[in-house]
Amino acid sequence: MRVLIVEDDAKIASFIVKGLRAAGYAVDHALDGDEGLRLALTEPYDAAIIDLMLPRRNGLALISEMRAEKVNIPVLVLSAKGSVDDRVKGLETGADDYLTKPFAFSELLARIQALIRRASGTTEPTRLIVGDLSVNLLTREVTRSGKNIDLQPREFSLLEYLMRNAGRIVSKTMIMEHVWDYHFDPQTNVVEARISRLRDKIDKNADQKLIHTVRGVGYVLKETRSLPE
Repeated sequence: MRVLIVEDDAKIASFIVKGLRAAGYAVDHALDGDEGLRLALTEPYDAAIIDLMLPRRNGLALISEMRAEKVNIPVLVLSAKGSVDDRVKGLETGADDYLTKPFAFSELLARIQALIRRASGTTEPTRLIVGDLSVNLLTREVTRSGKNIDLQPREFSLLEYLMRNAGRIVSKTMIMEHVWDYHFDPQTNVVEARISRLRDKIDKNADQKLIHTVRGVGYVLKETRSLPE
């Protein structure tokens, strides 16, 4: 999952960026409202965290412009302004949630996860299941046929993205944009390498393979043997 952070306080931004990346998210950071708007209009994000008091373009103006341009990603407002009127104004402008400073990172992470689940239309809010493969989004536990599978944060993020798109082919570019925080480089084999490692953990000892390669197109996580490997 890829998150945009628009925050001009370097200390707070660094705290959030490090925390989200450690949790397996791809993160882009903008220091002002204009840069935040440029990124929001040109890059694919699953959620945004936006401060209200920003240079060049304040947070409310940024959110308003995003909504006017049909950018409908979920937005969490982060602000030192905590009055009821401030929260109401933020939500009326187009924000989906509001968190006041200071805050606990665990709460911020839980809110972002909830916003992404809601926006993606996940029917089960805490668990993704494909066949005998199960991912608990709250505890980050992965099991197959009841056996625990240990994944690194980036592997978990990759598996989560594939499972949220179960049955749909996702390209190498799409994976790079949503799981890593840099653009697709046709010379890199990082996606192939991570898919290979994930297969070793998910499919190696299983009767039915779930992660399939669609040659020349991308990858799909699906209960079928019919797709070419």
